[in-house]
Amino acid sequence: MKKRGYIFDLDGVIVDTAKYHFLAWKKLANSIGIDFSQEQNEQLKGVSRVQSLEKILAWGNKTISAAHFTRLMTSKNDDYLLHVHEMSESEILPDVIKILNFLGDESQPVALGSASKNARLILNKVNLIDKFEAIVDGTNVSKAKPDPEVFLIAAKQLGMPPEDCIVFEDSVAGVQAANSAYMISVGIGDAKILHEADYIFRDFTEISTDFLKEIKKK
Repeated sequence: MKKRGYIFDLDGVIVDTAKYHFLAWKKLANSIGIDFSQEQNEQLKGVSRVQSLEKILAWGNKTISAAHFTRLMTSKNDDYLLHVHEMSESEILPDVIKILNFLGDESQPVALGSASKNARLILNKVNLIDKFEAIVDGTNVSKAKPDPEVFLIAAKQLGMPPEDCIVFEDSVAGVQAANSAYMISVGIGDAKILHEADYIFRDFTEISTDFLKEIKKK
């Protein structure tokens, strides 16, 4: 049976932590006199914390000291973690467990490839950490998506060539990273936003085991 490496993003793919990021970024932005919208929050998906704050400051045409920048990043993460610590299995997105169980039953190697530095904490909170043979997160990479570093490291840890890997992503930057690594990209979300992906599904309820069997042969 042919093996593929299956690499999952975390936020917006396995769990919906985007809402918690939004609340924390909005609180931060408002504290320095910048408005912050859901649309802007979408642009921060898959982007590192440093780059996200840089974007918010640019949107508000604000300049702050390095020390203030560091304090804001710490404050944002503290606010976000307050929400994360309350997470449970109920926050796993629909049919994610079905897909992970199928891949496990098929003995297919599975990895996490996320920009989040809290990925292990979140996977522990929702009791999914044992589903992943490899976990690559923001503590393991130096380059943010759309650079493919996170996925290339994940592929290496799975012992799979990049071209034999399939990536599940909800962000434009993540899809671009997968494509840059010559991996098959599966977009999870809005087809208009994720049009660069090889395949696009609204969520995992639309992904059948037949699709996974077919994509494994490609």
